[in-house]
Amino acid sequence: MHDSRDVMNDETYMRLALSLAQAALGQTGANPVVGCVVVKDGRIVGLGSHLKRGESHAEVHALNMAGEQAAGSTVYVTLEPCSHYGRTPPCADKLIEAGVKRVVAACRDPNPAVAGKGLKRLIDHGIEVKVGVLEEEALLLNEQFFTYITHQRPFVTLKTAATLDGKIASYTGDSKWITNEASRAYVHTLRHQHQAIMVGVGTVLADNPSLTSRLEVPSVQPVRIIVDSMLRTPLDAKVIRDGETRTMIVTTERADASRVKQFEQAGVTVLPCGGGEKVDLRLAMRTLAEHEIASVLLEGGGRLNGSMLEQELVDKIILFYAPKLIGGRNAPGIAELGGAAKMSDALTLERVQVKTFDDNVCITGYPVYRRGGTGDVHRDH
Repeated sequence: MHDSRDVMNDETYMRLALSLAQAALGQTGANPVVGCVVVKDGRIVGLGSHLKRGESHAEVHALNMAGEQAAGSTVYVTLEPCSHYGRTPPCADKLIEAGVKRVVAACRDPNPAVAGKGLKRLIDHGIEVKVGVLEEEALLLNEQFFTYITHQRPFVTLKTAATLDGKIASYTGDSKWITNEASRAYVHTLRHQHQAIMVGVGTVLADNPSLTSRLEVPSVQPVRIIVDSMLRTPLDAKVIRDGETRTMIVTTERADASRVKQFEQAGVTVLPCGGGEKVDLRLAMRTLAEHEIASVLLEGGGRLNGSMLEQELVDKIILFYAPKLIGGRNAPGIAELGGAAKMSDALTLERVQVKTFDDNVCITGYPVYRRGGTGDVHRDH
């Protein structure tokens, strides 16, 4: 038995492990972010984070630092240690070999290859195991990974900036800039924290954006995804020519074969998704998952945003509002939806958080769909 001080210590050390994991957000690709802390006789003797896909997991880094002091220690890890051979050997075996006494995991791994097997292996070797310390925080930290694993599609965050009357551009198409500098700086952090940025071809034609993360320090650049059913993306667009990062175009099977070849010669990956006039967005998400894209920041216009919401493919929504009113009957809105007849039919957000960036307001929430809420990591896991 452990007294109440152990509970306090367990949370204290797990919080440190979570902060180590969070520091690596945006650089582990389709892998989860994981932090690990090794404690012996009340002292921290090892720390580790999973830093890059295909390289050592957090437990290995922490055990290497702890060395011989790992024997008889308590190990705090934000995600169940793996038990299978993937790109690296199983961490459960490493913990057993190191002779650790106790393992505290924040949450189980939803990956069917792991799913409780790592913890069982530890228990079978006489290691005391505790699960669920700061579980909610751990689930939230890896919400992208959990959706990718359980639904076989990327976690999609819809991000948009609007005036107080819900316009994302003027009736002439002008949108620079709706929000302030502080909001735009935060968007670059969001880009860094997602594996890919997705826009419609209309955005490319109107703005010729770079779709890169421009942080003060160099960062891992997200993959750029263009939804373009007719392959209207210009071959001299920045996303095709600048060589900053990978670009993928999601199109249809009707796309002109010679045009596809031109893009492929320019180094672009072209993914035909569906035989109709428009891209099959559900198929597109599954195809992106097959290409190991685990998270997408959707920065679309009203049409693409609306289609993704109607297909229930958006997991999280981040809306930035600037204190401006622009009007204009033909000015585009946040999302082109068919329209709800009654307020009771409106798409609602839950777990809403509000923060400010100077005079801008940022609202974050998770859409609740009628079929039972994709986007709710807590319900799914």
